Amino acid sequence: MSIFIVLPILTLLMFELGLTLQPADFKLFFTRPKPLLVGLAGQLIFLPLVALLLTHCFTLPSVFAVGFVLIACCPGGSSSNVFSLLAKGDVALSVSLTAFSSLITLVTLPLIMQWVVMQSGLSQGEAISLPVGKLLMQNLFTMLLPIVVGILFRRYAPKRAAHCEAVLSKIAFPCLILLAAVFFIQEFESIRTHFGELGLSVLLLILTSILLGSGLCRLFRLKGSERRTIVIEVGMQNAAQAIALATSPFVFGDARIAVPAIIYALLMNVVLLSYTWYIRRR
Repeated sequence: MSIFIVLPILTLLMFELGLTLQPADFKLFFTRPKPLLVGLAGQLIFLPLVALLLTHCFTLPSVFAVGFVLIACCPGGSSSNVFSLLAKGDVALSVSLTAFSSLITLVTLPLIMQWVVMQSGLSQGEAISLPVGKLLMQNLFTMLLPIVVGILFRRYAPKRAAHCEAVLSKIAFPCLILLAAVFFIQEFESIRTHFGELGLSVLLLILTSILLGSGLCRLFRLKGSERRTIVIEVGMQNAAQAIALATSPFVFGDARIAVPAIIYALLMNVVLLSYTWYIRRR
């Protein structure tokens, strides 16, 4: 029954993301390519590599290792744009990063996860299957299609879209917390048993992603608002997407794989809210 909660929420969040996008958001690649490429590299290349390293350091069971890398492969949705605004970041860059990463992960996520599943199953002797075709289809219907519908709605009915986005933006964050809470209760025993290793590893993933984003920005000499945005974009993952893929009967169909994403959703908001509070105080 939980799948009837997670898929509608993910679809709603993706539709809300589409309402915030417009063709101009994709033009940033030609006008300011450096911060966009730095952010995408941090999100799509370096963070999954960090997650793989941490799974080996903590020798996580295969189902949790797969879930751990899965959350690292799901860049944040529209909520990251709100955090960038709160942190006085570059909101245009944030929106563009969200737009590009949401589309690129339709390709990169299946490729990375297929390799991770194969390696985890071989190393720990536990069979975990990943029907790549069904994963692609679910992503198309629950992510790409709602985003496209949202973009078209904004293009052809801007006033109604603005009103709809104003309503959805207020419920997006509560929906994510509700989703995490539902699965936290459902998987409470598994979380309680493994929270020691998973809690620490997830917290390290969040903190490392923030340091990674900051380090990349300093390396490429990006300015303050761009740096704050990339820190948030690299550090904030789409827990709803990870939970949906883990629990969907069409993809993994194993709620245990969602456990790292559940813990991530709870810790991520604490860390990033603390980060935005620090930025605003400073």
